[in-house]
Amino acid sequence: MNIDIRSHIINNFKGDDINVLRDAIEESIKNNDEITLPGMGVFFELVWQKADEDMKNKILNILESCVKGAE
Repeated sequence: MNIDIRSHIINNFKGDDINVLRDAIEESIKNNDEITLPGMGVFFELVWQKADEDMKNKILNILESCVKGAE
């Protein structure tokens, strides 16, 4: 069986507005749900692909700070 997770996740949110996207992200984080990690990864991939170098560096700085501060 060949499942295209990226397409499935993107199609699942097509047409949704910013509030639905925010709710999906915040709910996923709040519930600490491992099942939603692939979807969060797809969201991150979409952001990364559209980000310019300045935005990528900002994201990387935030990630570095979070990872260093994680226990």
